Amino acid sequence: MPTAVVVGAGPNGLSAAVRLAQAGLDATVLEGADTIGGGTRSGPFDDEFPEVIVDHCSAFHPLGTSSPYLRTLPLDEHGLRWSWPDIDCAHPRDDGTAALLFRDIERTAAGFADAGFPGAGDRWLALLGKVSTHFPEVADDVLSPMLALPHHPLLLARFGLPALMPATALARFLGPHAGALFTGMSAHGFTRLDVPGSSAAGLMLTAAGHHGGWPVAVGGSSTITTALAGLLRSLGGTIETGHTVSDLAQIPADIVILDVTPRAAADILGARQPSRIARSYRRWRRGPAAFKVDYVIDDEVGWTARDCARAGTVHLGGEASEIAKAEADVAAGRMPRRPFTLVGQQWVADESRASGSLKPLWAYAHVPQGYSVDATEYVTAQIERFAPGFRSRIVAVRATSPAELERANPNYPGGDIGGGRNDLVHLVARPRLTPSPYSTGVDGVYLCSAATPPGGGVHGMCGFGAAEASLAALR
Repeated sequence: MPTAVVVGAGPNGLSAAVRLAQAGLDATVLEGADTIGGGTRSGPFDDEFPEVIVDHCSAFHPLGTSSPYLRTLPLDEHGLRWSWPDIDCAHPRDDGTAALLFRDIERTAAGFADAGFPGAGDRWLALLGKVSTHFPEVADDVLSPMLALPHHPLLLARFGLPALMPATALARFLGPHAGALFTGMSAHGFTRLDVPGSSAAGLMLTAAGHHGGWPVAVGGSSTITTALAGLLRSLGGTIETGHTVSDLAQIPADIVILDVTPRAAADILGARQPSRIARSYRRWRRGPAAFKVDYVIDDEVGWTARDCARAGTVHLGGEASEIAKAEADVAAGRMPRRPFTLVGQQWVADESRASGSLKPLWAYAHVPQGYSVDATEYVTAQIERFAPGFRSRIVAVRATSPAELERANPNYPGGDIGGGRNDLVHLVARPRLTPSPYSTGVDGVYLCSAATPPGGGVHGMCGFGAAEASLAALR
């Protein structure tokens, strides 16, 4: 029986191992940390609030339920349950209104009209209707390497042409209300929003939301990787934690898949890797960072726009132009006064996260790569801006800096949680310009982290793609 070793037990590494085990290989996963999960880890807020459950990084999963690979797996048999909020995402504005994303695209469009922007609904439907309806087919191509032949070329073109546009241009097309919501969606890409290709993240996440919603994993995001681990073990695979790999010689196997950054892969491979590929791996560019703040609050946040209380995710950034300016500052290494901030109210969909009236409020702001100043006040001020009196509801606060994010997960260098830069060049050349993006140039060794196609998010497709490439070579 051929042997396979996967380094890293995040969702991509575990997905790769499951695919290899399905193919009959003896699959082992080696994880340097004491627990599996990578960006999907979750747990108690602290010893004082052990029943308040906090997601360490990834929280809402529009691509988890839509993943071409994960949706084929019986993860429910291993404990994974999804739950949806009534409103998937809300984007409050300073005038007291909020643009709302529902799973139902017609309901979303009608909401724009109800807010006084009737034409915005028609434009929203024109931009996203067909792509949302056929999202599984779109995902088959968009969540694959960019240089691969598409399975659904007409649908891919329907997605790809607007995706090539700057997010700011599509925001102007949609108008101020819907445009603010779309700009917040696009800001998930951690890139300038006035450049070509910056609409891709917004279109992907919005279309996924209209197809399958933005669910949470009941009990915490860690249940996703716990289910993957359970499935792997049922297939005969094994997982070893507390096992750090620094050199390829430590892991003799027929196939090795690395769920690490390109620079870490180059270190592990050393002189075995062709010099031109090693140079490209070491030139891999980090993206901007996240500064995370977890709160325990008593009762609700107190949003001025009351519908925000029913939303799983709340985007804080104001108008489209303000978000674009903040993202441009972050990309240039400048800390904006009002950074784009994401807020998670997981208890809206999963009451098990809360303890009585005490609730975990999950938040992070976009900050420059490697930002070393405490940004807690920036995050708190953005929430207070749209929820006056929020400070009085705070019971406890825990901040996680970019450096601390990296210490907890080496795949987040300098606080980059997105797998490197997401500009147009790096969407195509991920992690380098090649028709074989998972190949490291070393026979039998492949890369599967978020630095490979299709990039960040809990979808397992980086791992699946690397596993498929390794199986093709083995055959």
